[in-house]
Amino acid sequence: MLKYDPLACLPSSEELPDSDDTPVDNELQDLIPGLLKALLAMAWPERMDWFFGVDMGIYYDPDLPPIVPDGFLSLGVERFYDENLRPSYVLWEEKKLPILALEVVSKTYRGEYSTKKAEYARLGFLYYVVYNPFRRRKPRLEVYKLVNNVYELHDGNPVWLPEIGLGIGIERGTYLGITREWLYWYKAEGKRFLTSEERANLLAERLRSLGIDPDSLT
Repeated sequence: MLKYDPLACLPSSEELPDSDDTPVDNELQDLIPGLLKALLAMAWPERMDWFFGVDMGIYYDPDLPPIVPDGFLSLGVERFYDENLRPSYVLWEEKKLPILALEVVSKTYRGEYSTKKAEYARLGFLYYVVYNPFRRRKPRLEVYKLVNNVYELHDGNPVWLPEIGLGIGIERGTYLGITREWLYWYKAEGKRFLTSEERANLLAERLRSLGIDPDSLT
């Protein structure tokens, strides 16, 4: 007797588009999630059970287009498939819903506080993070946690995310030579993870304090 596997009839990640082809209208929508992904690689160098997607389609229904957060984090999945990496994130293959979705608001409003928020809640994303660099009176960073199918706003900067084991918050710093307010991951004691540039500068300062010219070592 043949066994019917409904998942076998669904399209694979290789057969699905990798995004919705909507261009970002703000460079920060790429840079901010890119920084978070780079920091995770330094915070969890030995872990292979996580994935952070940047502007990647998340397929949750084969008959519907994907949702495409600016960034998202999934735990309990393979970090890498193979050298070609993931073309998209397909829930019926991964079998893990991302635990966090990130939206970076541009000057062109895209429903970050309404339709997208409702969609992430409906799908069950535990955390929804919205960063709006253009706000002046309201908080630029909002971190929501899903409680009884409704998102509740958590105050603070940074905000500790116990299910992830990291905090998330905003602070001025330098990334890719750009000094401004960035979104960072934080340790339990409230210290943020440094970028590779900041680590290199800190090491250079320490060497100089020991009377060693770091430029002579290159």
